[in-house]
Amino acid sequence: MAFRELVRKKQALPEEECIRILKEEKRGVLAVLGDDAYPYAFPINQWYCEEDGRIYFHGGNVGHHIDAMRRHNKASFCIYDAGTPDGNPKHPWALNVKSVIVFGRLEEVTDHEKALYISRQLSYKFTSDETYIEYEIQHDGHRVLVFSLRPEHISGKLVNEA
Repeated sequence: MAFRELVRKKQALPEEECIRILKEEKRGVLAVLGDDAYPYAFPINQWYCEEDGRIYFHGGNVGHHIDAMRRHNKASFCIYDAGTPDGNPKHPWALNVKSVIVFGRLEEVTDHEKALYISRQLSYKFTSDETYIEYEIQHDGHRVLVFSLRPEHISGKLVNEA
């Protein structure tokens, strides 16, 4: 499939900046094909793995999103930074926001040890408290479900809100 190019090419972010945002930002919105072919988008945290270039998501093993991901593997993931003031005194509220959209295919991680490893990596984005992380893995690790998003197209842009 040919993915659309950005209309405003001057606002495009380089690939390295897109990857930085995927690595550093903690949350985004994953969109899948939900019940009755309605789009279903939901906030979720993620971990970008530099070794394989995939984006990993973890959570419980039941729910609307799990059913949707198993039924149809195409998805898009949108993530954006907190923005920075654009410095224009006429619009003191306006921010420059960097966003990234990834189109790709979802795959369930069936290797349980790998799923636990990914869960740990994702946890490190939020805390360095090893005791807490290990408690969560021991307590809920048997229920964790991990999906990867294998990117087919990544684009990012800088948007000025003014």
